[in-house]
Parts: sequence; structure tokens; C-alpha cells
Amino acid sequence: MPKFKTLDDIGDVRGKVALVRVDLNLPMKDGRATDVTRVQASAPTILELADKGAKVLLLAHFGRPKGQRHSTMSTSMVQGDVERVLDREIMFIPEVAGPVVEQAIGILRDGDIGLLDNVRFWPGEEANDPEFAEAIAAHGDFYVNDAFSAAHRAHASTEGLAHLLPAYAGRAMEAELTALDKALGNPETPVAAVVGGAKVSSKLAVLEHLVGKVQHLIIGGGMANTFLAARGVDVGKSLCEHDLTGTANTILDTACHAGCTVHLPYDVVVAKEFAANPASLRTCNVHEVAADEMILDVGPLAVEALGDVLKTCRTLVWNGPMGAFETEPFDAATVALARTAAALTQDGSLVSVAGGGDTVAALNHAGVARDFTYISTAGGAFLEWMEGKVLPGVAALEA
Repeated sequence: MPKFKTLDDIGDVRGKVALVRVDLNLPMKDGRATDVTRVQASAPTILELADKGAKVLLLAHFGRPKGQRHSTMSTSMVQGDVERVLDREIMFIPEVAGPVVEQAIGILRDGDIGLLDNVRFWPGEEANDPEFAEAIAAHGDFYVNDAFSAAHRAHASTEGLAHLLPAYAGRAMEAELTALDKALGNPETPVAAVVGGAKVSSKLAVLEHLVGKVQHLIIGGGMANTFLAARGVDVGKSLCEHDLTGTANTILDTACHAGCTVHLPYDVVVAKEFAANPASLRTCNVHEVAADEMILDVGPLAVEALGDVLKTCRTLVWNGPMGAFETEPFDAATVALARTAAALTQDGSLVSVAGGGDTVAALNHAGVARDFTYISTAGGAFLEWMEGKVLPGVAALEA
């Protein structure tokens, strides 16, 4: 893993201005956030800097205003949520650079926290405009990036600032990069990867990268149907990208040459309609799926076998559910395999790292999110990391 500086490397921060990039792009309902996980993740960084006497200015985006001001996308919308998590009053500053920010810094006392407005109100943010980055940097003594979820964007507040000021990884960023390094950068082997979801097309790059990095690749969800079809299995009316069966076969061949075993279900849960507890529900061998049936989950025999695979592994990376977990009983495979992984993690025999929106929801549904080694709340950034891509916001922090 590339070396990067953390808060431990900053030294005395009293009286200095810290520009801290955080993720405040929170889901909202009735003017209040429905999930403050991202604020909770950055709270240790914010409070540590404030408690050491820095003037902390929070940089964040909220929604997609496309370079224009929208009152409903101002970060002032989440000010109350941030204050509740931090248990501190914070000053809202309706700009990100210029005289208004300079005046606010003059008012802030050492240890106070200011929240700058939505950085995406200015076109220079997403364009990573050097002049815009310099205007923001003029107000800070150092820069901290604590928003891994935005690290795949080469924007002014995620990449540009890191080249203009002394740059450090916040505690959440540090934890994320350390966990990801243990998962794929420098993992204990054997390594297993669970990749699920609806479509192969959305995770082609992930699969192509993983077959050269892991010893076991477990494919679930609707994307498993495409691989089954590639192997000549009639999947009935299941969700399947038949035009990608050739690509699936190429991935299977690459995995074989790389020494990676690909695990596909050999028994499945099927139904004639996608509904909770349908009358047509049954479990069968993959070769027994009828033309009017659809595969909606991995079967119990395959799940038990996959659990045995995990017991032979030392590291697990998980992205995506095994079946249509949002609707019972098609959550059974995801829940069972997640609980096996959690138990192995708690026993100390497995390092488990998971990420992606559906994945976090699935693990919470299974009641095991707290039992994994690390759960990433990042979506696109986690996926691009699994694809082996360089994340600009991370690369800019390299010492």
C-alpha cells in the first residue's frame, strides 16, 4: 500500500485552519437525514482536530447541483444533523472561498467548527479548476481528506487541494485504506471474493480484476445466471444477459489459467413469479429450472458448500447479495453465508471486508454488519477499488 500521512503526522494544530473534506451527501426525508453513518464516520477526525485547537472548516458536496446554487442542496440542510452527531454547535458559511470565508475564520475561535456551503455550487469543483482549488486553499494551513466515498473523483476538493497544502488522511480514510490493503493489497491467503448483484455488465471490470487476485470467486445474484447460461444451463425466464455469455466464458477461462476457482450455484430457489412466498416456490438443481421459472436465490446445498469454502480462506471481500434479498424468502442464501462469514471473523480466522450500498443493506438485514472486520459505506469508490483502478483522491495523499 502506498504510504500516506495521517493526523499523527501533523503536529501542533492550535490556531491553524484545517480544510477537511467529508461526505455529507446524506439521504433526506422531511428535512432531516434518514442515515447519518457518513457523519459518524468522520466525527473522530473532526473532533480530534477541534479538540486540539484547530479551526475546522468542513468541505462537502450535497446532491448534484451541476455548478449552480439550489437552496435545497445547500449543506445548511444537514447542519442540524452534523451538530447532533458531533454534539457541537457549528457555524454555517455560505461560501467556500473569498471574503465571507475569511471573515468567518476571524470569528471562529480555536477549536470551533465551520461548515462551508456545497462545493459543487461552483463549476470549478467538478472541473478540478486550479484557480478554484487555489482560492479554497488560500484559507487553510493544511488539508485532510476523510471522504473515501468521493476519492474516485478528481475534483478540486478531493484531489486539487491535496497538491496545494500539506495533505493528510483523516481517521475514516486511514481505516478504509488500511482495511482495503488487508483485503486485496497485501492479504493473507487464500482470498475469497463474493460478487453478487443483478447484472454482469455492471461489474465486468470487477470480475476481470478479481480473477487475478483471489483464489475463490463466488458469484451470486442475477449475474450468476449469465455465467450458468454460458455453461449451457437453461435458466428459464431468469434475469440473464445472454449477450454477455461469451464474455462470461472468457472470464471463466482467465480464472482457470490464474488458478482462481469460480463458484456458481448448483441448486437454486425458483418461482414462476417474483413475489413474497409465492405458491410456485421450489428448490431444484440448476439443470431442472423450467422454462416458465426464474432463479431468485442460491439453494441451501450450494450455500452450505460455499460456507465450507470460506472456512478454508483467510480473507474475504464481499460486494453484492446472493439473491433477491429484499424479498423473503429470497434472502436466505445471503443471510446464511453472511452469518457464516461473520462467525469466522469473530473466531479470528477470517478478515472480512465488505462494501457497496446493497451489500451494507444486506449485511444489516442479516444482522452481522458489526461482526465483519470492516464495512465500507462507499459506493462508486469501493467498486472502482475492486476494479483495481487508481483513485485520484487517494493517490493525491501519497507521501
